[in-house]
Amino acid sequence: MKRSFISLVAAAALVVGACSTSGSSPAPSTAPSTAPSTAASPAGGPFTVTDAKGNKVAFDALPKRIVIAGKALFMVADAAYLFPEASSRIVAMGSTVQNKLSWPQAFDPNYASKTILDATAGAEQIAATNPDLVLLKSSNATTLGQPLIALGVKVVYVDFETPDQYTRDLATLGQLFGDQARAQQLITYFQAQASGITTKLASLTDAQKPKVLILYYSNKNGTIAFNVPPLSFIQSTEAQLAGGQLVWKDAQLGSSWTTVTLEQVAAWNPDQVYVIAYSGSSADVVATLKADPKWQALKAAKGNAIYAFPADYYSWDQPDPRWVLGLDWLAAKIHPEIFPSFSMDTAARGLYKDLYGLDDATYDKLVKPNLTGSF
Repeated sequence: MKRSFISLVAAAALVVGACSTSGSSPAPSTAPSTAPSTAASPAGGPFTVTDAKGNKVAFDALPKRIVIAGKALFMVADAAYLFPEASSRIVAMGSTVQNKLSWPQAFDPNYASKTILDATAGAEQIAATNPDLVLLKSSNATTLGQPLIALGVKVVYVDFETPDQYTRDLATLGQLFGDQARAQQLITYFQAQASGITTKLASLTDAQKPKVLILYYSNKNGTIAFNVPPLSFIQSTEAQLAGGQLVWKDAQLGSSWTTVTLEQVAAWNPDQVYVIAYSGSSADVVATLKADPKWQALKAAKGNAIYAFPADYYSWDQPDPRWVLGLDWLAAKIHPEIFPSFSMDTAARGLYKDLYGLDDATYDKLVKPNLTGSF
């Protein structure tokens, strides 16, 4: 049986110790650059990876032409770009835009030379880019993976949906890039970030944990909806690791986001509400809710505890490298008495330096202008 990520974090805490939420946690020993790394690369010989679906995929040599495709591919691309080899080896990908922004487009100096696939691109269009490897999320297996394999294209599946899958899939990328040392650095980094939070919160009783609610706001064709994540989603994991009690924990939810009514929210009456918006501004949504008389009756509104989830290029609640920023921020909002010195900007600045090698000037140019949410 797969160990839960919360258990893994608890075990990691014994090894890596506590770290702060200010971006000063243990970092990889070398920051990534666009120059290829030769660390732990196979010496030109064949190797085999076992992907997220348990498939064993054999290679004669390291793949030089990598394509990233399918739905939600930005999560895969952002993880791939944690490896310095990604810039030169990723030759094509689908759109990585969310809320009008794309991190690979801003970060990768070789982005203009890559083929950007149409959102409707099928197996034939992907195969036409002549890939040595196509990276897909497992959820794309039927629509893209199987047709690509039928065309003789090598496909490796990853998930990047939960933190424990994140650890496994980073190890897979380390094999594919021939840089297992970098993969281990990254795994250690994420474990240290998470264990730094859980160590500081370990002594809390349930009575000391506020009742929290995560809400994803959507507005499709003028229809506004509020949705809660299933317990298996990273948003729920983040809130629990950050020391919150999930008011929707006992609700009957499906396998994806579930729409809830204001009446249900009022019945839960959480101490704190955290609002996510993948299109538009979460801060604007929060301002609207605070001005709505129907929401003003909630305990969270009376306590001025309705917060906009932060984002830069992507929202920090998602299983993207930024999920540890979301965890840091949540912990500081839920338990400000334990994390009084937390700074959203400092935490983000630290992650971009540690993981993507950005100096302060580059961070100020590329990231800081896009930083939004409840500070």
